[in-house]
Amino acid sequence: MSALLMAIWFNGMTPEETTILTLAMRDSGDIVDLSSLPGFKVDKHSTGGVGDKTTLVIAPVVAACGVTVAKMSGRGLGHTGGTVDKLESIPGFRIDLSRDEFFRIVKEHGLAVTGQSGDLAPADKKMYALRDVTASVDSIPLIASSIMSKKLALGSDGILLDVTVGSGAFMKKYSDALKLALAMASIGNSSGRATAVLVTDMDSPLGNTIGNALELAEAIEVLKGRGPKDVREVCIELAASMLQLAGKGSLPECRAMAAKVLDNGAAYAKLCDMVAAQGGDVSVIKNPERLPQAHYKYEVRAQESGYITQMDAELCGIASMQLGAGREKLGDTLDPSAGIVLMRKTGDAVSKGEVIAMLKSNDQQRFPAAAETLNKALKIGSAKPKLRPLVLARIGVDGHVEKFFDEN
Repeated sequence: MSALLMAIWFNGMTPEETTILTLAMRDSGDIVDLSSLPGFKVDKHSTGGVGDKTTLVIAPVVAACGVTVAKMSGRGLGHTGGTVDKLESIPGFRIDLSRDEFFRIVKEHGLAVTGQSGDLAPADKKMYALRDVTASVDSIPLIASSIMSKKLALGSDGILLDVTVGSGAFMKKYSDALKLALAMASIGNSSGRATAVLVTDMDSPLGNTIGNALELAEAIEVLKGRGPKDVREVCIELAASMLQLAGKGSLPECRAMAAKVLDNGAAYAKLCDMVAAQGGDVSVIKNPERLPQAHYKYEVRAQESGYITQMDAELCGIASMQLGAGREKLGDTLDPSAGIVLMRKTGDAVSKGEVIAMLKSNDQQRFPAAAETLNKALKIGSAKPKLRPLVLARIGVDGHVEKFFDEN
């Protein structure tokens, strides 16, 4: 297997070979059968990011538009957060649903989020360990087959992939992200699953919060028709693509549907229904100030005047992890209230001494290291930087690629 992985790294694979490898990995373990659930089931997977609370918004949005979302999510590791961790900041919320409970809640509400259970694509775990020691991690066919083997095993009819790119993403270069997006779209569609991909910007954190309870509170704001503009815009684009996969209309029609259920409260009501059905305390959704709150705060101030020209998302995520909001290794305990609130972001003007971020933790000793990391993430210059779009490219079910950004 080591020899095969190294050969793939050196020689690459054709789309057909990559699909065959993916299906073999999928078939190495459990496959979830969602056929007894009503309607078209659509799933969404992100390659990870900092401040990425999109699932918390788009799953209720899509369900409120009448499309079934049976979501299985993982925990966060390193500088990226996991949807499961964010939901577990709700007192009583159960993520470890039995198969029967999961199916019942999806049938009743059109939506449920559970932790990944069973032995999905066990070949992938074994191959990944070998990729690590054979220096073959950064191979597009191997990355694509690793992600898609698990997505195909989860049984949805349609899959929307969010390939993030930038300092806070696994893919740092736009050209590499585009190659990965094309490879995964090809695997999904040639395996009989309607698959679309968005390539989205993760050079700066998404939204104004990083950390589990903080991000949940921000997602609730977006579901109430408010919240940060960047989160709302990305969520509408992702939700619209999921609705289009389910045959709900053209992309502009689906965007309008997504915006409507955000603004009229239908998506927010769906989140409340799901939280109640999964044993969570709905009062904290209605009053987010009741979510876990950190005992201590620490202000990070601008060290000079000018414009924020860079806010390295990976370093912001590491700073949040240093506050207790993330895991360095599986099994680490999280502080659900820890994290960062950003008052200013890339492109904003700042004055020397102005508060640009608030660190939150239940352990004051964590502040100095986290503040140092956050200061390293920030660059301040004299000229306002040109920002790239939030959605950099879109790949449709037909393989058509729309690019909204040119790296050159």
